[in-house]
Amino acid sequence: MSGFVAESIISASVEYVLESFDGPTHRAEFRIRIHGNHASELRLILPVWAPGTYEIRDSAREIGALRATGSKPEMALPVERISKNEWRITAHDSPDVDVQYSVYAHDPTDDGLDVTSEHVFLNATRCLPYVVGRDVEPIDIVIHIPDDWSAFAELPQVGGRPYRFRARNYEELVDTPIDCGIPVVVPFQASGIPHQFVICGGPGNFEPPKLEEDGRKLVEATIRYMGGTPLRSFTFFTHLGFRRGGGLEHKTSTSLGVDRSGFQPRSSYLKFLHLVSHEYFHLYNVKRIRPKVLGPIDLTRENYTRLLWWMEGTTDYVCTLLLRRAEIVGPAKFLEILAEQIRILDTVPGRHVRSLEEASFAVWIDLAQPYEESRNQSVSYYLKGLVVSWCLDLEIRHRTANRLSLDDVFRHLWTAYGQPERGIEEDELQGILETFTGLDLKSFFDRYVRGTQEVDPNEFAGFAGLRIAPAPLEPTPSGAPDDEKGYLGMDLTPKEGGLRVNIVLDGGPARRAGISPGDEIVAFGKIRVTAENFEAALKCYPPGSAVEVTLIRRGLLTTATVTMTRSPPARYCFQPLETTTLLQRAIYESWLEAKWVEPIDSIPKTP
Repeated sequence: MSGFVAESIISASVEYVLESFDGPTHRAEFRIRIHGNHASELRLILPVWAPGTYEIRDSAREIGALRATGSKPEMALPVERISKNEWRITAHDSPDVDVQYSVYAHDPTDDGLDVTSEHVFLNATRCLPYVVGRDVEPIDIVIHIPDDWSAFAELPQVGGRPYRFRARNYEELVDTPIDCGIPVVVPFQASGIPHQFVICGGPGNFEPPKLEEDGRKLVEATIRYMGGTPLRSFTFFTHLGFRRGGGLEHKTSTSLGVDRSGFQPRSSYLKFLHLVSHEYFHLYNVKRIRPKVLGPIDLTRENYTRLLWWMEGTTDYVCTLLLRRAEIVGPAKFLEILAEQIRILDTVPGRHVRSLEEASFAVWIDLAQPYEESRNQSVSYYLKGLVVSWCLDLEIRHRTANRLSLDDVFRHLWTAYGQPERGIEEDELQGILETFTGLDLKSFFDRYVRGTQEVDPNEFAGFAGLRIAPAPLEPTPSGAPDDEKGYLGMDLTPKEGGLRVNIVLDGGPARRAGISPGDEIVAFGKIRVTAENFEAALKCYPPGSAVEVTLIRRGLLTTATVTMTRSPPARYCFQPLETTTLLQRAIYESWLEAKWVEPIDSIPKTP
């Protein structure tokens, strides 16, 4: 729960109330009390997206019929839906207007609305329409829940039972999810500031002492990196067992979706900590250091910006680096994680088609709505943004003789833009970086941000005395490398009687053979293939060999001849250069906060 404030007898002029809910049917009953009305007509609008999601959601379909009454309960007021997410109430100048409606709530996602017998999770954009013209006023939200439940929100609490929280305005309410139930709470202090994991949906294989320890390390490393914090407290809402993982950032909290068994083994736990780090860094980058067009946000339509690659991709790079700075991973593990992102980027043909700026701008029809051709015509601004931000960090370190880095850039952005919450114009970022660093970065931005030129990771790795190369094939139990299997260049999912083609990559053997998404593969040569024997079948056709593939296309049996090629490397690894300068070693040491490693065959994979 937030810090308790003595109960106020004065309510805000707009008040939302969760009156009751029914877990088995996933329905909740809400009320909006509007006081001090002087208008003959009121309009209610439910947002179509939540900040940070960049995805249109028609949540209004989950709202039942609205009813409204005036100052007297028997005074029914006419209600008319005037668009998919907007209602008009003829208020007849009634000083008090009371609106009642039900909501179906069965969406356990980071920006979701979920009502069960064990848990209630509220996001305002999904269930609380704002009153046009009254959204800038203080707002109360009142929560009626069972006596043995608690309610958690990073808002001032101005009432006990029922819980009453107060937001300064609707924008703050939208930015503050509310969780109710009997969760596991893991509190910890970091840099003198109270933080907590509020974990719902258990059981899970998490270890509270470990969460407390690593949460503190990550928070303190982040505050050191930025040189300060705006927080009084912070909550990590952690929801277990949800259909979709991921996270959604807020100014003073975040919502995380995690598989209930996702805390062990260590590889899974590191993915969770990466998510924690990413969402926590967002309290700086995107929530306060933000594109100007994202503040204030128009919640009724798409909001376009070309800067999401910085807000998300650069965040992803920094949050990975913070795992190292927090000493949660060693330098070798950090480099292994970075190498894997570079490898994945190399498998996306769309990196040659769509720039980072364009991918950011097109998010509403692109990353938020992927389809079978997405990987061929676009690239994730998270993925490429991470790699390009790493390159930019080492570029700055190299060209300033290790005097400046991306660390310094973010401290500057925090002081000049984040703390005053001064938005960044769409064409301003390059100039900000150039003015601060004294470097001409036009060529870098033209090639890798506004353009689609291929990134050469070795150019930038070399600045830190490293190179990157494919890792040797893993040995088999006999000690010899496994025979290389052929490569098709497509993604498959099991389907009864065969395998369904989901994605066909440009430039790959399947594309050249004319195989299409939606085809069902049933045989290689004359041998039937299934999910169980598919990998074994591939090993029968090494690179350079041809195979007749039998498939079903739109209900018709047909064949295609595929000539196998060599598979892309399964793993990349960083290696120290044989000869390095003092500057290269200094960059390595300040970047990774670790001693320089002497040249070895390769930096080994770590657990």
